[in-house]
Amino acid sequence: MAKPVEFTDANFEELVLKSDKPVLVDFWATWCGPCRAIAPVIEELASEMDGQAVIGKLDVDNNPGVSQKYGVMNIPTLLVFKNGEMVDKHVGIAPKSVIQNKVAAHA
Repeated sequence: MAKPVEFTDANFEELVLKSDKPVLVDFWATWCGPCRAIAPVIEELASEMDGQAVIGKLDVDNNPGVSQKYGVMNIPTLLVFKNGEMVDKHVGIAPKSVIQNKVAAHA
C-alpha cells in the first residue's frame, strides 16, 4: 500500500515540479484540526492512485519556502501540479470524490 510522499522545501522541485505524473500536494500542519481530518483521505488516495499520480503532504511549519512561493495562507490547502505548473487549488476540507476528481482530471 502506497503512502503519501513527504514533500519538503528541499525535494519539492524534484518530486513535484519535475514529475511526469500529476501531483497532489496537501499543505498541512500537526496542530491543524481540519488537516488531521482530511489526512485519512489523502492516505487512501495515495494508495488508490499509486502509479497514476503522486500524492503527498508538505508540513507548512517545517517548509515555509514552498508555502510562501504558492501563497498558502490557510490550511489545509490542496494544490494539483502537472508538468511543473499548478493546475488546480482547493482550500479547506473536501469530500474524497472531489479531491480524487481534481487529480484525475489531469492524469
